[in-house]
Amino acid sequence: MTLQEAEQIIEALIFASDEPLSAQRLAELLELEPVSIPGLVERIQKRHEHGGLMIREVGGGYQLVTKPEIAPWIEKLGRPVVHAPLSQASTETLAIIAYRQPVTKAEIEDIRGVRSDSAVNNLLERGLICELGRKDAPGRPILYGVTEKFLVHFGLKSLDDLPPLSIS
Repeated sequence: MTLQEAEQIIEALIFASDEPLSAQRLAELLELEPVSIPGLVERIQKRHEHGGLMIREVGGGYQLVTKPEIAPWIEKLGRPVVHAPLSQASTETLAIIAYRQPVTKAEIEDIRGVRSDSAVNNLLERGLICELGRKDAPGRPILYGVTEKFLVHFGLKSLDDLPPLSIS
């Protein structure tokens, strides 16, 4: 397979996938070494530099998306690029989970100062958080953490991309 063929196949696979494709998965599909994938993706990104599409690295994989500055035209198609917003309670809860995971509901409520049942259930339904197991403590409370969908939703490669936490 030529370099150009590999790039075309990678581009088509990323386009056709509903979820970000990892370098490992792309390498398996193309029968290449995983180390070669980032360079191939970079070459594809350079081809899209002056177009309306781009490849972004999110949630441990690659995804083909429209450039943010194109959003107003996409919206004119009648396909708004808007997700139902999270409530303030859900946003606060999600931030606590992202920065403190694994964390129990009791620990979340201790930080927020209010019950968080509804917010936790909402985030579970949206697939932004998941159960990671149980804490080795009395009552064996459930531990929560963010999902890959969280990373994709917020355009993060990993949790290391979260902004630094400033506590005043």
